[in-house]
This record gives sequence, C-alpha cells and structure tokens, in this order.
Amino acid sequence: MTDANAPLDSILSHVDANIDQSLDRLFTLLRIASISTDPAYADECLEAAQWLSAELNGLGFDAAVRPTAGLPMVVGHQRSDSAPNVLFYGHYDVQPVDPLELWTNEPFEPKIGEENGKKVILARGASDDKGQLMTFIEACRAYKAVRGALPLGVSILLEGEEESGSPSLDAFLAANAEELKADIALVCDTDMWDEETPSIITMLRGLVADHIEIEAASRDLHSGMYGGAARNPNQVLAEIIASLRNPDGSVAIAGFYDDVPELPADVAEQWERLPFDDSAYLGDVGLSVPAGEQGRSVLEQITSRPTCEINGMWGGYTGDGFKTVIPGKAGAKISFRLVGNQDPQKIREAFRAHVRALVPADCTVTFHDHGGSPASVVPSDGPMLRKALAALTDEWGREAAIAGSGGSIPIVGDFKRKLDMDSLLIGFAQTDDRIHSPNEKYDLASYHKGIRSWVRVLDALA
Repeated sequence: MTDANAPLDSILSHVDANIDQSLDRLFTLLRIASISTDPAYADECLEAAQWLSAELNGLGFDAAVRPTAGLPMVVGHQRSDSAPNVLFYGHYDVQPVDPLELWTNEPFEPKIGEENGKKVILARGASDDKGQLMTFIEACRAYKAVRGALPLGVSILLEGEEESGSPSLDAFLAANAEELKADIALVCDTDMWDEETPSIITMLRGLVADHIEIEAASRDLHSGMYGGAARNPNQVLAEIIASLRNPDGSVAIAGFYDDVPELPADVAEQWERLPFDDSAYLGDVGLSVPAGEQGRSVLEQITSRPTCEINGMWGGYTGDGFKTVIPGKAGAKISFRLVGNQDPQKIREAFRAHVRALVPADCTVTFHDHGGSPASVVPSDGPMLRKALAALTDEWGREAAIAGSGGSIPIVGDFKRKLDMDSLLIGFAQTDDRIHSPNEKYDLASYHKGIRSWVRVLDALA
C-alpha cells in the first residue's frame, strides 16, 4: 500500500529493508559481460540494454532500447508538468577483463568479499558503472514503492559505448535533443572525496592533445662522420620541450593563462577545511615534491589549474645495446589540461606558434591534431547544486564537498553544448576501486548509502 504523503524516513527505511533484493538485481546485471570494446560481446551488450529497459518499464518508465550506428542506448521517461525534470546518465558497458590470471574471482561472477575490514562487491563493472547507475534506479524503485510516484520528472539515458569512446553519442544527442532536455543532468560515474565524505564535481578540466615531429637530415646519420656539424632533432626537441615550463612550474606559452579564473572564494575556503594530504597523495606513487605551479597546493594543481605534460618522446635508436646515430627525425606527444574559459583551439595555436619560433634552420616541424575539448564548470552557487549538497551532507553526516576533477568526462560538455544543460556529477566510487583493472570492487556501503543518497537528492531537487 503506497502513501503519497509518507515521510522521507519511510523511503530510506524501505531501502534498508530491501538491500538484499537490490543486490540481487545488481548481481544479475553484473553477470552480463557487456564489453563494448570487443565486437565479440555485442550480444551481451544488447542483453544488458534489454535487461535495463525491462527494469525501467517495470518501474513505470516509458523505456525502450534505442538503436544507434553502434551499440544501443536505453532511454526511459517519467516526466512531470509541475515539478523539475532531471536527466540521469550512466553507462552499462564495461572494460575488458585482461589479464584474466590476475583476478582472484571470476570477473562476471559477482560476490561479496572483505577488504580492510569492509564488505565489497567484487566484479567487473561493480564500480564503473553498473553499481553506480543501479544506485539511482534503486532509489527510484524505493520512491515508487513507498509513495507510488517519483517526486519530480525523471528521464534516464544509459549508454553502451562509454568505454569505447562513445562513437554513437554525438549523433544520438543531436537527433534526440528535444526529447532529452531537462532542467539538469545527473551523472553517477565519479568518486567521493574520501571514503566518508561525499562530493559533487563541478569542475572538469578540458583537453588539448598534439603530436609534433621535428625533421632535419634526410636520413639517420653516423655521429662520428656528422656529429657537431649536423643538426640533431633530439636536441631541438629537447630544447623545445624544456621551454614549455618556467622554473616556477608554470606554463611558459604566451597567453596560456589569459582565460584561467581563480577558484571561487567559497570553494577555496571549503578546500582548506576538507581532508587532503599533499604528502600522502604524492607519497602513494613514490614522489614527494610538487612539480606544478609554485604557490598552488597539490589539490589545485591536479584539479583547478591548467597543465602541460609530455606524454611520449622518441627519436634515434632506443633498442638494446648502443647505436651511434644522429636521428633524421624526432617526435613527442604533448597534452594540455584546460580550465575555466580556456579555448582549446586558441591554446593549440599558441602552442604551435611557440614551437615554430624555436625551430632552427635546416629543421622542419609538422603537427598532428589528436583532439580537444573545453573545460566544464557548474556555478558553485547554483540552487540545485546547493540542494544536492545539503542532501548528501544529511546522508553521510559530513559536509559534502564541491570538487574538481583532473580528468575529462566528455558527456558533460556534450550536455552543455548540445542540450544547454548543466550537470551534477554525484558518484559514490572510491579511488581504490580498481576500475579498468583486475579485481574491480565497489564498497557495499557505497552501494547502500548511494541508494539512500539519491533518495535524498531526488527529494531535495523536487
């Protein structure tokens, strides 16, 4: 018997009382080997899409498996004419499981294990992203079971190609823009601040990737016969790369910081209060000295400041033994993480102008574009953001953090550019979930409290 006026605590109690059944449903989904990067698993991807569509229809959504040029999408709607409407996004595809011999259990036979005194769900996709997307679906289930209806309009978009670069997403969003528009998008594919502190990511860095190649002589040269007289592309490349950063760790390209904002004062103040250990963060990977901009914390360097990084270099002989050559050409792959209003094309052009100015006589440079995207920023004073932060704080008993992410999540930019819609990135993964690696896990508390958190967020946004 449902009660439209049932208190919020009744819905949360329903979540608690039915967590075993929620886990059973998650385990059913986890058993489907929906690996999008391998065409051999196309049938399993379709099976996962069909299972999710059936679950949504069973909850009263108008849901269907929607074809694309690649793997299908799942779209479902329960719209409202009198309350806000949200679009929830997740993905049902998973990474391959190789190397299989490093798994301690079968990747697609989920089980509950224990690590460091905590119960964890072990399976491929447990954290990325099946466990996460199911927290939202199970929250909708609890709401419907207790009150008979959702408190606001909900549309759901579940993708099947996120792990393979989302090749069908652009065309799908363009073709279905009006259908998918909502007041805000909700994305559950991110981490908590730490295992006890929830967070909403409001800043995602953008990306520019370029490949440069310096060419001098028409072939590799004998260093005894030509050394000293011939221009060495390795030396030229090294000088160019060294010129990209100033001694204080900042990027030396002209105009690079023109469109870089400072952190909003309230966010900067919150980051001062939140637990983050600079030494421990670097110490986990065997480092100790921050190498970015001096005067900026490690947390700022990895989330809210732009970067220039050398991702690969080559030239000459690099095999075993020794070969005394002057290479005819040398190359490097260089990427920039962008923040604020930095324009990817403007940054690319500034970088290339910087390089061209340093290329000496007898050398030529060629560039190869490897794509780019702008940063995404959600205003830190938005009313929906503030309501969601309060809801998460109520559930976890810790002040929910406004966070930045050093990486890029293209769907967020797509929602903004194609649907004119901001996104709230609310995830319950932990940084040690081993996503994309053997023995992927999702803390049982993340799953359970994730469901409870979405109940609170939906209630707050309504």
